[in-house]
Amino acid sequence: MKLVIVDLGCGNVGSVRHALRRFGIKPVASSDAEEISRADKVLLPGVGAAGYAMERIDALGLRQTLTTLRQPALGICLGMQLLFERSEEAGAACLGIIPGQVRALQPTPGFPVPHMGWTRVEVRDPGIGIDDGEYFYFAHSFVCDDGRATVAAADYLRPIPAVIRHQNWLGAQFHPERSGPAGARFLQSFLQ
Repeated sequence: MKLVIVDLGCGNVGSVRHALRRFGIKPVASSDAEEISRADKVLLPGVGAAGYAMERIDALGLRQTLTTLRQPALGICLGMQLLFERSEEAGAACLGIIPGQVRALQPTPGFPVPHMGWTRVEVRDPGIGIDDGEYFYFAHSFVCDDGRATVAAADYLRPIPAVIRHQNWLGAQFHPERSGPAGARFLQSFLQ
């Protein structure tokens, strides 16, 4: 199996690559549209700002490649947020694969922003490789709209889509590569 990690020149490519190697997978990090298109599976990681990430996607000529993928693909953290139509972060126009917006979390007593740390996840739709009630590591200040694509949610004073599924795309707001055994099972489920 050929797994390609989309390399935008920023983000958590190294930690995701390391996590996948534990399963005996030797992923290729690439920003080449043809190589990404020919992959069996694609992973869009992300750490950073939506506006900058979209600028990199456009500068590398990857927008059409990513929006027309048909193979299984996984967006992690910012990579999941980029699948939506727009982000309030810098008013970025994102990939538009999933209807909805990405909005800033509002700080509330007891619920600081960024949302960082271990949070319990409620599974709404089984078959995503995680169990109801497991904890995952989150680190984000923006959140996707909760909608039909949401298959698992975290409660952070409001439902936060923790995992989304739409057509061939799966997305995780948490960092599976930093979420211990539960995160490893999630990644393994995607690989299978």
